[in-house]
Amino acid sequence: MLPDGADLVNERPLALLPELLLLGGAVGGLILGLFLPRARQGAVRIVAAATLVAATIASLAAGRGLAGPVFDDSYDVDVPLTVARIVVCAATLLVLALPGRDVLGHPRETEFYTLLLLAALGTIALAGAADLLLLVAAYLLASVPLYALAGFAKDAGGTEAALKYYLIGAFFGVALLVGVTLLYGAGGGTGYVQLAESLPDAPPVAVAVGGLTVLAGLAFKLGAVPAHFWVPDVTEGASTAVAAFVTTVPKVGAVLAAYRLMAGPLLGAPGDWPLLVAILAAASMTLGNLAAFFQDSVRRLLAYSTISQVGYLLMAVAVAGRVELALPSLSLYAAAYVVTNVGAFAVLAAVHAGPRLEDWRGAARTHPALAVSLVVCLLGLVGTPPTGVFVGKLVVFTAAADGGLGWLVVLAAVNTVASLFYYLRWIAPIFRSGPDGPATSSGMAGWAAVLAAALSVVLGLAAGPLLAAVLDGA
Repeated sequence: MLPDGADLVNERPLALLPELLLLGGAVGGLILGLFLPRARQGAVRIVAAATLVAATIASLAAGRGLAGPVFDDSYDVDVPLTVARIVVCAATLLVLALPGRDVLGHPRETEFYTLLLLAALGTIALAGAADLLLLVAAYLLASVPLYALAGFAKDAGGTEAALKYYLIGAFFGVALLVGVTLLYGAGGGTGYVQLAESLPDAPPVAVAVGGLTVLAGLAFKLGAVPAHFWVPDVTEGASTAVAAFVTTVPKVGAVLAAYRLMAGPLLGAPGDWPLLVAILAAASMTLGNLAAFFQDSVRRLLAYSTISQVGYLLMAVAVAGRVELALPSLSLYAAAYVVTNVGAFAVLAAVHAGPRLEDWRGAARTHPALAVSLVVCLLGLVGTPPTGVFVGKLVVFTAAADGGLGWLVVLAAVNTVASLFYYLRWIAPIFRSGPDGPATSSGMAGWAAVLAAALSVVLGLAAGPLLAAVLDGA
């Protein structure tokens, strides 16, 4: 309940139409599944897809005409939230094309789509939260459904992945709660506007420990060092669709939540927060690359690649609130990374190949379109022109340099060049001659892979107008 005299003018439910659509789609799909035969729950997939399309359209309308803080300034409808809404909905729509026989026709197929929509909703709420209590609620909503999805198949690998995911998530969730408590005690409130005014004069130790533990909770959602240990196990143990979602979509909400903290409450707070985030970025990109060098499993290679990519995202967070290019570069890089990474997993879902790199021998001969899509996505993750990740990295590097982090830019450039090695280790077998080549699986996943690869290139070619749009709206 709001205190007496509180301003209720900004309580505009229509501004939350995309979130309400996702919630309605999840609840409606779950109810529909109750009335469908166990073997014919595919209709819920159509409901989920329609919900995501409607939420994407509503995001454009809400971002233009209904911008501003809502519900007592606890939720910001602005450019970062609009970016999160569009990217999350589009990526989740692509992920809906990936489930195979492990989900289609499953007795609990409805629950799979419902949990996916709820996780997407939690991710968007993370990006828009402007209050620490709402941040905690969004963290839980973006995490709990994914614990269930990781073990959805109930096999040994999935069960182990779900258990590790849950235990590490619970630990960092407690850390987040501790941080929220300390910042509340130090700042006298939980709203970001109030904290930005009070934290500069708050006890430095309380602010330091509180801010550190809140960032630790977000580091778990990001898969950043030192909260990255779950990423390879979940990526390898979960189904392809779940692995694609977990390694991409939640990171959008988490990185934008970290951006809001750095550009708001922590901007003038005691401590060198930009340096801390820069160190986390350096550790993530370097350790992720070093671990990926020695991987023979395609899934674990993509998992460690994800950790490395998070490091580049954090470069923009480190200069949040201090450099004009911080938000545009972060938005473009996040969108390009999500599309490109989902594309790589879509190829995994579309092609029945073994778990090792050498199992992809001859794929270019038997599946040329999918092989080209995979090559585009892998080179895109390196940052090869004209893909979106290339432009995103270029702008992120520029923003970091403008923010006085030249040493981090040099380290990131070295890591980018080094990452080419392990991506080429996967690309090389694709073009070698093989006996028969891997078999093809889902046609829908194949179309998603081709579309994602094309979008990766389109984002690079259209980067100029997209950056300008974010700058104009910021």
